[in-house]
Amino acid sequence: MDIEKARQEINTLCDELNRHNYRYYVLDDPTIDDREYDLMLRRLEELEGQFPELLRADSPTQRVGGKALTTFEKVSHAVQMGSLQDVFSKEELFDFDRRVKQAFSDAEYVVEPKIDGLSVSLEYQNGVFVRGSTRGDGFVGENITENLKTIKSIPLKLNVGLPFIEVRGEVYMPKKSFERVVDRQLINGEKPFKNPRNAAAGSLRQKDSKVAASRGLDIFVFNVQQIEGAELHSHKESLDFLTELGFNTIPGYKLVDSIDDAIAEIDKIGESRGNLEFDIDGAVIKVDDFAMRAELGSTSKFPKWAVAFKYPPEEKQTRLVDIEIAVGRTGVLTPTAVLEPVHLAGTTVSRATLHNQDFINEKGIDIGDIVTVRKAGDIIPEVLCVNEHNSASSFKFPDVCPSCGSTVVREQDEAAIRCINPDCPAQLLRNLIHFCSRDAMDIEGLGPAIIETFVDNGLITKTEDIYTLTADKIEQAQLEGFKEKSINNIISSINKSKDNDLGKLLFALGIRHIGAKAAKLLADNFKSMSAVSSASKEDILNIDGFGDIMAESVFDFFSNPKSLELIKNLEENGVNMNSNSVVIDNRFEGKTFVLTGTLEQFKRSEASGIIESFGGKTSSSVSKKTDYVLAGAEAGSKLDKANALGVTVISEAEFGEMIK
Repeated sequence: MDIEKARQEINTLCDELNRHNYRYYVLDDPTIDDREYDLMLRRLEELEGQFPELLRADSPTQRVGGKALTTFEKVSHAVQMGSLQDVFSKEELFDFDRRVKQAFSDAEYVVEPKIDGLSVSLEYQNGVFVRGSTRGDGFVGENITENLKTIKSIPLKLNVGLPFIEVRGEVYMPKKSFERVVDRQLINGEKPFKNPRNAAAGSLRQKDSKVAASRGLDIFVFNVQQIEGAELHSHKESLDFLTELGFNTIPGYKLVDSIDDAIAEIDKIGESRGNLEFDIDGAVIKVDDFAMRAELGSTSKFPKWAVAFKYPPEEKQTRLVDIEIAVGRTGVLTPTAVLEPVHLAGTTVSRATLHNQDFINEKGIDIGDIVTVRKAGDIIPEVLCVNEHNSASSFKFPDVCPSCGSTVVREQDEAAIRCINPDCPAQLLRNLIHFCSRDAMDIEGLGPAIIETFVDNGLITKTEDIYTLTADKIEQAQLEGFKEKSINNIISSINKSKDNDLGKLLFALGIRHIGAKAAKLLADNFKSMSAVSSASKEDILNIDGFGDIMAESVFDFFSNPKSLELIKNLEENGVNMNSNSVVIDNRFEGKTFVLTGTLEQFKRSEASGIIESFGGKTSSSVSKKTDYVLAGAEAGSKLDKANALGVTVISEAEFGEMIK
């Protein structure tokens, strides 16, 4: 295909896919199915790969993420991204109305929901998205353009090519996305986000935009900050105009001409908040006319032409009828209150978290008590307090795991009570998902859904069963959707994982307190699984970077007969038990490197591998113990700290000389 034909097809595909994105993510009215969309997107990716010079700034392929940053550059806001004064009562709303009506008796208001998310600025030149930034302190924020591009409801190109427009919006995580993210965190044994707002904020500040792309974020745009090429005279007019441009505009905004109507609308929004797919923490009332706003002005903190009404958290009393104990991937026993159903914040609540034994003791909670319940962040039901005790004591955790019957333990300085049996059935699914994950054994094709299917159908009953799977076994199970090619791909990936380095296997075993880096240190120091499993706590403590808790955790894991049986079975099924790392020479022995900035000649993983092959090690933070900081382009705070501490800073060219 010649370049002109490619240009024409790329333009057609981009325009059509962007139209479908708008219909799906903004209008919620798709006109094609997912398969048809995916085929078009794949064709576009293929053409852009052949003709990279034809890549458009608004191409849908730019939404998947992938550009990793080392730091976020500062952005000065030409128009301050201010905040609104909060009010908490109807009396305060009447006071606001009196102040406005003293100046303008005919003032009208726009009432809209106040989205509980993270405020951002979006800038467009000639209709094309060029920069996005956080609010920061209102005057200076951070450039998060690459992460914002992954939000599919943000148009990369507007319907009208204005010379310039800057808009303000609120990025949020829909409730369904939040539940998926939290489920994934719990499965991986990670600390879950507390609420969707924290989740959205954490996702937008990810330095790898692929992470942001996986979080299912969305946005509502609610204000024009600056504009060239059009004149707007009121807030309602500006919101209508933003919708015409293709933005996902704040929903349910309404123009009213009296404070009574405004309060009625605020009450209406409050009553509906439990049924919304996103979190709100209030409603905003704004003077509509821009000329009136200019006359009303601002205080040193807030505009005088708007206030934000905050809804009180809804609390209800109900009876706690039972306490159930669930077992997580890391063996932690988590208590859940089973409640007499109660309607709370728009939904019926029958279960609430009780956190741990200390929380239960502190509140004096027991079965049969009358308790007060609310939704933390309007999402997660929690027990606040006991209103009426019906028992002289508090609930006590069982001494044995409710799933496998093994004795449970509570380690020193920890609130968690856990089961340490690696064969515990309750932990099986989560352990398997971790075992097969990318940073662990990296078994492509064995994702969470397929693992769950295999467990449900008895193909996998324990970790080592992964390596006894055959194509015949899977075919005989007659599972829906499993064809010959997909089955062979799974088996091939399983066989490939047998050759993984010892470090990946150690991480896959899910030893508490041992992440991927610590697992690699174990592998590099002991070289074989037998050496690791027979090491004393003191031997493990001698590894630079290991503390007492980590060493004890490793020692305890390999002191468990069940762990040794698992390793024996894995080895018998052909899984590599030795370190694959090769030390070429010891020129960097005892030396610690920190990598910072964007490296041009090496990937970070490659540079780290080279350093380790010469006997050195890498660290993620700069300290007095750091020997070298390898600094690439746009190196940030780590470079500053290295200079302050007098640590030797080297360039890629100098590093190249050192490894010749």
